[in-house]
Amino acid sequence: MKKVTIYTDGACSGNPGVGGWGAILMYANKSKEISGAEDSTTNNRMELMAPINALKLLKEPCKVNLYSDSAYLVNAFINGWLESWKANNWRGADKKEVKNIDLWQEIDRLCNIHSVNFIKVKGHADNQFNNRCDTLATTAVAELKKNIK
Repeated sequence: MKKVTIYTDGACSGNPGVGGWGAILMYANKSKEISGAEDSTTNNRMELMAPINALKLLKEPCKVNLYSDSAYLVNAFINGWLESWKANNWRGADKKEVKNIDLWQEIDRLCNIHSVNFIKVKGHADNQFNNRCDTLATTAVAELKKNIK
């Protein structure tokens, strides 16, 4: 099974507002940067869109180390929230439907194809790849804002 490293980040200008996401995929000595933006979204949705879009690019099942500064994303996996939500028909501990259910269901589907290890990194610190993903996301926001006007 191929080993892939992915870094992701999401950003939002206003929450809700114009949002963007960025990701870097690394395999062997190759890397690929991707990004995108939406005109009316939230930061949490963008934090989920980044890994979804990155994982969708993998052409075969892979072993993935996925780095993110999003506690929302990483904790759902390492603290077992996602499994609890699924067991409770996509409801949280408060019995309310989980927010961003469409994206959680998609990332769950992708994690059933790939073996994904989620790793929390400190945001806006000294991790060059996380910082690059932040730049990709905020640049996507700026480009979309420019095109909306």
